[in-house]
Amino acid sequence: MSGRLGRRPKGLGLRSVAGQVFALQAVIVALLVTVGALALIFQARYDTERDARNRSLAAAESFAHAPGLVDALRAPDPTALLQARAEAARQASGLDFLAVMTPDGIRYTDSRPELIGQRATGDIARARGGESFTEIFTGEPTDAVRAIVPVQTEEGDVVGLVGTGIEIQNVGNVVEDQLPLLLGTAAGALLLAVGGAALVSRRLRRQTHGLGPLEMTRINEHHEAVLHAVREGVLIIDADRRLLLANDEARRLLDLAPDAEQRHVTELGLAPQTAALLSSGRVVTDEVHLAGDRLLAVNVRPTAPYKGRPTGTVMTLRDSTELASLSGRAEVARGRLQLLYEAGVRIGTTLDVVRTAEELTEVAVPRFADFVTVELLQPVLRGEEPTGSFTEMRRTALSGLRAEHPFQPVGDVIRFVVPTTPMARALDSGHAVLVADLTTADGWQAQDPEGAAASLAYGLHSLVAVPLLARGVVLGMANFWRADTPDAFGEEDLTFAEELTARAAVSIDNARRFTREHAMAVTLQRSLLPRTLPELSAVDVAFRYLPAKAGVGGDWFDVIPLPGARVALVVGDVVGHGLHAAATMGRLRTAVHNFSTLDLPPDELLGHLDELIDRIDRPDTGDGRGGIEDGPGDDEEEGEGTDRMTGATCLYVVYDPASGRCTIARAGHPGPAVVHPDGRVEFPDVPAGLPLGVGGMPFEATELQLPEGSRLALFTDGLLEDRDRDFDTGLGLLREALATTGRSPEQACADVLTALLLPAPDDDIALLVADTRRLESDRIAEWDVPADPAEVSRVRNAGAAQLAAWELDGIAFTAELILSELITNAIRYGAEPIRVRLLRDRRLICEIFDGSSTAPHLRYAATTDEGGRGLFLVAQFAERWGTRYTERGKVIWAELPLTTGDSELPGLAVADLDALEDLAW
Repeated sequence: MSGRLGRRPKGLGLRSVAGQVFALQAVIVALLVTVGALALIFQARYDTERDARNRSLAAAESFAHAPGLVDALRAPDPTALLQARAEAARQASGLDFLAVMTPDGIRYTDSRPELIGQRATGDIARARGGESFTEIFTGEPTDAVRAIVPVQTEEGDVVGLVGTGIEIQNVGNVVEDQLPLLLGTAAGALLLAVGGAALVSRRLRRQTHGLGPLEMTRINEHHEAVLHAVREGVLIIDADRRLLLANDEARRLLDLAPDAEQRHVTELGLAPQTAALLSSGRVVTDEVHLAGDRLLAVNVRPTAPYKGRPTGTVMTLRDSTELASLSGRAEVARGRLQLLYEAGVRIGTTLDVVRTAEELTEVAVPRFADFVTVELLQPVLRGEEPTGSFTEMRRTALSGLRAEHPFQPVGDVIRFVVPTTPMARALDSGHAVLVADLTTADGWQAQDPEGAAASLAYGLHSLVAVPLLARGVVLGMANFWRADTPDAFGEEDLTFAEELTARAAVSIDNARRFTREHAMAVTLQRSLLPRTLPELSAVDVAFRYLPAKAGVGGDWFDVIPLPGARVALVVGDVVGHGLHAAATMGRLRTAVHNFSTLDLPPDELLGHLDELIDRIDRPDTGDGRGGIEDGPGDDEEEGEGTDRMTGATCLYVVYDPASGRCTIARAGHPGPAVVHPDGRVEFPDVPAGLPLGVGGMPFEATELQLPEGSRLALFTDGLLEDRDRDFDTGLGLLREALATTGRSPEQACADVLTALLLPAPDDDIALLVADTRRLESDRIAEWDVPADPAEVSRVRNAGAAQLAAWELDGIAFTAELILSELITNAIRYGAEPIRVRLLRDRRLICEIFDGSSTAPHLRYAATTDEGGRGLFLVAQFAERWGTRYTERGKVIWAELPLTTGDSELPGLAVADLDALEDLAW
C-alpha cells in the first residue's frame, strides 16, 4: 500500500535496480558488438590481402610461362617486344602493375613507363635463384602486395623476372567499401540488443517501482512519517467503500476507532452528511462538514484506476475553525502594517506641531481606535525644549467617530495630578499602559469623577495611554479610546500603539525644532529689518515683508536718507534660509548703511559691498589673512563645520528730488519697475552685474530722468517666481497689478500681494513701493561763484536775503557763517567752476560745488597757527556735514535745523562775519 503512494519514476535512473541492469546489459552488448565488428574488419582485410597475393602470383606465373617470352628477352630490344604485351596482360588480370625485368632487376617493361630501365628495389635474390614468391612490399615506387616469378629456359637458366602486384591503397579501398555494411550490421545488432535489454529492464522496473530493496524500505518509512505528520486528515476508500487507510490527523478530527480500517464508511461513526459524501463518491472542493464542534473543509477526489480494477476515493480534511482564527490574525497583522505605512506617509507632512498632532489622530481613527486625544507640553507648542513637570499639558488634537463626545475640547489644559491614572503611569514608566476595562480605572475616575462618569455613560470602555517620546524626552501624551468597537484593547495592541506613537513623536519633535529655529530666524530677521521708515520729502514709501513658510530667508529692504534731500532705496536677497541667512542679511544691511554714509555712487557702493562680502566670507585662520587657499586634505564638503555665504543680490537706487534724476545699479538682482503718471509700467534696462561675493567684474549704473509723480517698485524674486510659476509670468502679473493709478503706496502693496502672493511661498518676499516727489523750485536757490575772495560777501548777502524770504532769520547767522567758510575754502583750495546751492527741505542744506577732488579734514589748530579753524566752526554749528564726490569734482555740504538755535560763537562779535573769513582752513 505504501509503495502505491510513492511516485513512479518516469525513466531508468541508474540508482534503481532496473536502471543498473539496463546499463550493464547495454555496456556488455556494446562491447560484444564492437569486438565482432573489429573481427569482421580484420578478417575482411586478411582475406583481401590473401586474394591479392594469389591473383598477383597467378598472373606473374602465367606471363612468365607465356610462349615466346624467353626469345623476347634474348632479343636486342625486349622492351619494344614486351611493353604492349605486359600492359595488356596487366589490364586483363586487374593488377596495378606488371613488370618484366632482367635477373638483376632492371625493368624492361612497367605500367609506369618512366620506371623502365630502373632497377627494382626489394629482395629479388630468391627469384633470381629460381623461386617464385609473394610479399608485402614497402618502398619505392609504392607499397604493394607483390609477386615475383623467374623466367627460365628449358635448361633451367633464369633469363628474367616477372613482377606483378596490387597497391596496398587499393587493397584498403576494398575493405573500406565493405565498412558501411559491416558497421550497419553492427549497429543493427547493437540496437536489437539494447532494445531487448530495455524491455527486460522495463519489466523489472514495473515490478520494483524503480527502487531497490533498501530504498523501498526507506521510502515506505518516509511515506508513513509524512502521512501521519501533516496537519490534513487523509482517508483512502476502496471501490467497495471500505476504509483502506486513515492518517493520525484524520483519526483525530473524525474520532475514528483504532480498528477502523476495512470497515464500511457507514460503520465508521461519521456524521450522516460526511458518510453520504463518501458513499456517493462525489468530487467536492472545500465543502464544509460538521464534526462535533469542528468545521471541516472536505476535499474528495477519485483515485486513478489500476489494471482495470474499480477506482477508489481519497478524502482530505482541514480544520477550518483554526484556519479562520489564523486568517483573522493574519488579516489584523496586515492591516496594522498597512496602517503603520500610511502613518509614515501621512504624519509629518508639514513642519507644524499642531498639524502633526492632528495627523496622528486622523490616522488612528477609526482603524485602531474610536477616539484619539493628543496633549503636548506648552514648551513644545512654542518650539522650545520640553522642561519642567509633565503633569500639565495642553490638549492639541482630538479626532473621533462622532462630533459629540465627552472629552475636554482642544486648547484646554489637561492635568494628571493623580499618580495612579493610566496617563501618569505611562509618563512615569515611559511605556504604553493598557486599561482593558475603564470601569476598573480607579485613578482615572478619582482625578475627574464627573468627566469619568460622563465618559463611561457615553460608552468609552477601553484605553491605551502612550507617552510621546523623542530622543528619550517626553513631548506629550497620546490616548487611544474605544467606545463603539465592542472588543477591548489587548496586549498585542500595546506594541502597535507604541510604534505608531513613536513615529508621530519624531515628526512632532522635528516640527518643534523647526518651529524654534523658524521663530528665532524670524525674530532675528525682523530685528534686523527697519521697523519704521523715515519721513522724507523725496518719496512716500510703503513696504511689505513676508517670510517663507518653509524657512526664513535673507531678503531685506531699506530706505536711507542721503545728503541733499536725496534718498537711497535698497532691496537685497541672501541665498539660503535659516539663521545663517538672516544673520548674513543683517551684516549686509549694516554694511550698506555704513557705505551710504560715504555718499558713494550706487555702482561704487556695490563694488565695496562685493569686496566686503568676499573678505568676510573667508574662514578666519588666525594668521591675519582672513582665509587661505585650499590645500591637500582640505576637501571637506562645503557647509560642514563652516557657515559660508553662498551668495547675495542687491538693488541700490538713489533718487534726487531736486533734479528728478534716479541712479540705479544692481548686483544680480531683478531691476525696479517704474510706473509713469499715466499708469504705464516700465522695467528699465539696468546692467545686471554679478551677484555679490562673486567678484572680478565692476558694476554699472544707469541714470533715469523720472517724470514728476512717478512710482518706483523694488522687489525680490520670491514675489514673482515659484515652483509653479516662472519669472516672466510673475513679471507680467506684477505689471498688471502696478498699472492702476490713483492709489497710495500702501494700497499698491496690498494689490500686488493679492495678485501675486501664493498660499505657501517657497521664498521670502520683500516689496518696496515709493512715490517720488520733486522739490519745488522756490525751495532751491543757486549761485555761480567766481574764484575771487571778494565774491564771498556777495554770495553770503544773497544767501541771507534768501533765508529771509524763507522766513529763516533765526538761523541766518549760522547759515551765513557756514556759507562764508565753505565758499572761502572752495576759492582758496578748490578749482572752478564753483557753485553754491541752498535747499529748504526738512532741514536747510548748504552745498558748495567745486572742480577739485581734494577734501578738507577736520583738525585742531595750534595757538600759533594763522588758520585751520574754519572747518571746526562748521562742524560745531552744523547738524551734519560731509563731502561727496561727483564726476567732475566734489560737494561739501552741511545741514542745519530750521528751528532757531544758539548762533553765537564764544568770544566773537556777531556782526564780524568778514573777520571770520580770515580763519583759513
